[in-house]
Amino acid sequence: MKAIVMTGTGGPEVLVLEEVAPPQAGAGEVVIRAEAIPVLFPETKLRSGEFPIGAEPPLVFGFQAAGVVTEVGAEVDPALIGRRVTVATMGFGAYAEFVSAPADSVTPIPDGLSSVDAAAVLMSGSVALPLLETARLTGTETVLIEAAATGIGSYLTQLAGEYGAARIIATAGGPAKIEQARKLGADEVIDHNDPEWPTLLREILGGATLDVVFDSIGGSTARDLLDLMTPLHGRMLSYGWLSGAPAQLSAADLITRGLTLTGCAGPAWLARVAAAHTATLDRAAAGGLDPLVETVLPLDQAAHAHQLIESRTPLGRIILRPDYEL
Repeated sequence: MKAIVMTGTGGPEVLVLEEVAPPQAGAGEVVIRAEAIPVLFPETKLRSGEFPIGAEPPLVFGFQAAGVVTEVGAEVDPALIGRRVTVATMGFGAYAEFVSAPADSVTPIPDGLSSVDAAAVLMSGSVALPLLETARLTGTETVLIEAAATGIGSYLTQLAGEYGAARIIATAGGPAKIEQARKLGADEVIDHNDPEWPTLLREILGGATLDVVFDSIGGSTARDLLDLMTPLHGRMLSYGWLSGAPAQLSAADLITRGLTLTGCAGPAWLARVAAAHTATLDRAAAGGLDPLVETVLPLDQAAHAHQLIESRTPLGRIILRPDYEL
């Protein structure tokens, strides 16, 4: 079968189309014929060597895929064969025509939702739902969504009003993403490429305060936001660090203002994300969540897909498809 092999760490050019042996389903595993493979931002960090990948290259790259189950291993329900599903690998193996994955990672794709849309919405949508549940919005509160035009932020922006946000303030990088955040539901949008954006946020608030901050930027700006948050009730949910570092603040910073910070990471959090997969796909199938597909590329364009993601220009998910004629 054809697959994208990561030949080493480095630039996108280390992702090379090769002919490799197809996988077989071991005990507790399934094999799918892949129809759609999402290209994920963290994968670019693994490919570059910035994040450890946990295995030595060369290896077939990729974390998630959607397609049709063709084989099941021992202790797996044979009724899955022929079903359209999404799967998550153990860290590699998804950029391929056939993909093996643990059976407990399988999420059936609802009728009416394409494999492409399922692959696009699965990861980020499944993070957004537990974030919104954790925020416990009341229906009267003001929220700040960082990086609101793409990825997890784009789904938070779509759903925040439904979950109880009365006013949605967003950040986005550049004119195109600012317009995208507005289309997705933000009431006001600030360009976070401006290093003074917290000052601009203060002006927009006009004396009001932030009840919830969905923090995906982290770094030193997280502390700059604390004085703009509602004393005693304000809460920050930290789930990313696009700045390159997590939120740079101390317990004293929070205690003296009566604020809380929830770290949305670790095994228990990832279990909540996995548990949200079915609800995410069901919501997308029902039209309650736009999967936001940017483009679908042939499998052999994986390196180009990584170049696009690292340019920070796409407004939606890039999907690889092994057979572009499917």
